[in-house]
Amino acid sequence: PKAVIDAIKPLRRAAKSQRSAAESLVSLIGRHVLPRDAANEYAQLVAAAHPGDIKLLSAIGEAAEALVDIDNLNSAPPSDGFLLSVVDQLSAAAEAARDTDEEQTLLAGLATAARMLGRQRDDVALAAHERLVRLNPKGSFNQYNLGLYCKTRGLFDQGVRANQSARALTGQAVDSYEWNLGICATGAGEGEIALDVWQRMGHTIDMGATGLPEGGYPECKVRLAERPLAERNADHDDPGQEETIWIERLSPCHGIVRSVLYGDLGVDFGDIVLIDGAPITYHKHGDLEVPVFPHLATLQRSGYRFFDFAGIQDEPTQVENASIDLERDAVVYAHTEQVQRLCVSCWDDPDVDHDQRQAVDTQVVAGRIAAPSDIEPAALLAQIDAAMAKRPPCRVFSPDLCEAAGQHDRARIEQSRFDELRS
Repeated sequence: PKAVIDAIKPLRRAAKSQRSAAESLVSLIGRHVLPRDAANEYAQLVAAAHPGDIKLLSAIGEAAEALVDIDNLNSAPPSDGFLLSVVDQLSAAAEAARDTDEEQTLLAGLATAARMLGRQRDDVALAAHERLVRLNPKGSFNQYNLGLYCKTRGLFDQGVRANQSARALTGQAVDSYEWNLGICATGAGEGEIALDVWQRMGHTIDMGATGLPEGGYPECKVRLAERPLAERNADHDDPGQEETIWIERLSPCHGIVRSVLYGDLGVDFGDIVLIDGAPITYHKHGDLEVPVFPHLATLQRSGYRFFDFAGIQDEPTQVENASIDLERDAVVYAHTEQVQRLCVSCWDDPDVDHDQRQAVDTQVVAGRIAAPSDIEPAALLAQIDAAMAKRPPCRVFSPDLCEAAGQHDRARIEQSRFDELRS
């Protein structure tokens, strides 16, 4: 990137006074060859140097995907106000140019820039995308962009129709069109359509018991959000709490959460989530590189029950391994052994080994117990007691589970041990 920035310094200087140079600079931005910070700096430089040049502003709008982190779908909208200004200016200009030859050019920049603003200008973005489709109904790219917008806003039924139209207009399979059709169909519960997409793309996959396609895919990671983009609105337009977890991947775009969450995000172990097709990053786990996908929406909540615990063990993972003796997907999940807190730079660094853990006292563990709601607390407690008895001197203390099981005297005793271990 530094070599690219150095190479275009003359173009950057010329862009302040020469429109052709400004056009070339915006074109480079749109090709994603610049770091985002530089792309934003140069886009704002062009806009400031050529005020009132709406066509140039529209070109900036079309290049707006290079100004934000499009892979991390759930990022908060840009905070500097530049794209908001671009959208507001283009919106007024497109309305003034209605039914003229310039309208489609302005709408193309407007639609993309508005889509990059999170949920702040959804009405503008949707209207621009739909208007482009009406003005050029045989343009497959317009249909695809409408479907792309609908996918990120949870309008999955409409996204299916738009992506189907895009595919029909091209007369051939285009990977990006197919992926978005498969994701929208899964989000809409259109299992047969999704299955047709994945099989057409060469996946070994069949219809599952839930009415959605299921195949054999490696486990992957998902950056869950309390408020994924497809489920939030303009008043709460940020991801809220986020946590990176493992899922059992059922299809290219959905899977079952296999981590018991550390925080309260409204989604947890056993829930089924929809993910986007482009990884945010990759995490290194020993010799493996595991993709991390963004959380698009939550398709099904399992209604599992959760109980905090603290415990003791002789060896690492000993308490957690007791899960194999529990019935029907119940687990004892040790956050002290599973959850790793990383700064943003380390989280994004592909060379960080995410299996490494800081040395801790592995004899003391803490986490949460998860179990299907139809397992009675008393039965669950008995199963855990039996599992611990097979692993002396392992012990698990969960006063909340004891209370739920009606064992109030035991709950009082376990509370003191729980507090001591957790502290």
